[in-house]
Amino acid sequence: MRLIVIGQASFGRDCLQALLDRGEEVVGAMTVPDVPEAKKPNPFKELAVECGLPLLQPRTLKGPEVADWVRDKKPDLFVLVFVTQYMGKDVIDVATHGAINYHPSLLPKYRGGTAIAWAIIHGELQTGVTIHYIDDGVDTGDIVLQESVPIAPDDTTASLYFNKLYPLGVKLVPEAVRLIREGKAPRIPQDPRLASFQPALKPKHTAIDWRQGAETIHNLVRGAFPVPGARALWRGNSLTLLEAAPKPAKIWERPSHAPGEVLAVTADGFTVQTGLGELLVKRVQSKEAGKVSAADFAKATGLKAGDTFEPIGHGPSLSRG
Repeated sequence: MRLIVIGQASFGRDCLQALLDRGEEVVGAMTVPDVPEAKKPNPFKELAVECGLPLLQPRTLKGPEVADWVRDKKPDLFVLVFVTQYMGKDVIDVATHGAINYHPSLLPKYRGGTAIAWAIIHGELQTGVTIHYIDDGVDTGDIVLQESVPIAPDDTTASLYFNKLYPLGVKLVPEAVRLIREGKAPRIPQDPRLASFQPALKPKHTAIDWRQGAETIHNLVRGAFPVPGARALWRGNSLTLLEAAPKPAKIWERPSHAPGEVLAVTADGFTVQTGLGELLVKRVQSKEAGKVSAADFAKATGLKAGDTFEPIGHGPSLSRG
């Protein structure tokens, strides 16, 4: 099959390399425009240039420039790996078999651009990778392949992606292409009754509500790492929690102190009362101190037992719909 691969960053590069290593016929590559002030290179573009592939860097995937370029390549399939824009249907229809996309969740659950983070925030015990056809909706197309991975209690968005979902995607993308090329690919419709869509995770979603339980706050810290970070407020200044560990309480136990109160400061960090259980904060980040251990932050700022974090919101919406 004649493939046009669309992607960016290291994940896009590794998927493109995997397709080339399988002997697939890649007739073109598309990636994001160069940003002159950007310090990081685009590994996907570097590989495409190195391999002599026709390359297009459009500002949008819906313009006439894209349609004309695509028609000239006569593709059988578009393969989207790390794409943050929507493709126009007129472009997709040029390819004999349409387009497939990598998505880091077990669709139809967790549609949207920050699926990994929301799965952790909601306390899920597993997630996975779905390779699906692209249709007019957002992550709603028929499923080609799907495989699950466990979410460990200490997984963050970063560790879950780089250690599990990234390599799984690099494995499944060329496998999906092979199945389509051989006429063996299933088209499994998504069950709308199981669907959920979460918005892009932003700072407004990551304000810590200390009235929530320690496990819930810990999930927020993990899901919001590395960005945008789970935010607390102390002495009127924003403090981002980078690493923490819950100390759960029995569901019938009432807090001994007010939620948000610092209970102790030790070499391991500082412990904060929550609405159910306690949270040991291990690493933090502030505008003044940068990224430091929680113990060093307490020492530098004078944070001590009896201090109380100020309320800044009610935490993320836990709606799955």
